[in-house]
Amino acid sequence: MYVKQLAKTMGVTQDTVRHYTRIKLLNPIRSESNGYQVYTADDQQRLKFIISARQLGFSIKDIQQIVAQSEQGNCPCPLTRQLITKRLAETERLFQETLKLRTRMQAAVRQWENSSDGAVSADICSLIETFVDPLNEQVNSEEAQ
Repeated sequence: MYVKQLAKTMGVTQDTVRHYTRIKLLNPIRSESNGYQVYTADDQQRLKFIISARQLGFSIKDIQQIVAQSEQGNCPCPLTRQLITKRLAETERLFQETLKLRTRMQAAVRQWENSSDGAVSADICSLIETFVDPLNEQVNSEEAQ
């Protein structure tokens, strides 16, 4: 099958298939009759693996390492466990940062609900400049105790 067919079958864009081909995660053969790249059932299976790994949060570099382990005849499962643990920790850190941002944004909405518009000449935006960060207030009150 050609790029267009593989992309349609797997529900990805043709550019996605071409990208994975460029970085050697997919290895189509060249048709002798027309020079087009022909993707095999193995390529389809590999693309399915890549899509699943990406959905689990693995980076392209992670996937390349896992594939390399497998192609060398080694079981990539220990590496896969190690990488997913690392990705989970990174995701948890980002999630916590996002929760803090959400808390700050909610506080800003509450604080600014009844605030008047306008800035004095020294201000750029008085709303932002007078914002009281509830997370910093919480830390300051804990330190004072």
